[in-house]
Amino acid sequence: MKGHPDVVDYLKVLLRGELAARDQYFIHSRRYEDMGLMSLYERINHEMQEETEHADALLRRILFLEGDPDMRPDEFIAGYTVEEMLQRDLEVEYRVRAALAEGMALCERVGDFVSREILRVQLQDTEEDHAHWLEQQLGLIKRLGIQNYLTARLAQKPSQE
Repeated sequence: MKGHPDVVDYLKVLLRGELAARDQYFIHSRRYEDMGLMSLYERINHEMQEETEHADALLRRILFLEGDPDMRPDEFIAGYTVEEMLQRDLEVEYRVRAALAEGMALCERVGDFVSREILRVQLQDTEEDHAHWLEQQLGLIKRLGIQNYLTARLAQKPSQE
């Protein structure tokens, strides 16, 4: 089914963003693991898997609309400290949120309500799960200090996320 060219092009942009988010979460999860912060590793590894699922949904939709996907992730700068990694991940989620909202508006204008629904589901996940959790973690660091935050994270079992 031939899709609206503006929607297909925008889905390609979103795909590149999701691939970059996936890759950023990938490096950050492995840094947490290397630091021995298994609770953060588990959570961020889970986020990486969800970003992969988002990218997969976009890829499948682009192919269905007879588009040619661009699988080159957008550039990103990975963090090094816990606070820097959490902040960079939150910034990515804010960019993704804005891009998804813009994509939904475009889909609505051209009458592609299936693509709009795919983006709506991703927007909900971005706002209610990813961004919210990252905001909570940065808020905890601000209130507790980084050392108390890290001590608390060490004490948690990964399944308590």
